[in-house]
Amino acid sequence: MVPVTAACWIALMVGAMLTHGRLGQSKLVLLNTVYLALAIFIAWGRFGPWSFGS
Repeated sequence: MVPVTAACWIALMVGAMLTHGRLGQSKLVLLNTVYLALAIFIAWGRFGPWSFGS
């Protein structure tokens, strides 16, 4: 369930970055980039070939 949630969070953060970018809120785009990187790390760790936490 965690990898699916991380994948959905990735889609949510991409949408949030686009929205904040259109509104000119660059600080929030940066914050969403941090959240996006964390979600990518979690999804990669759970879906990857050497997934941590079996």
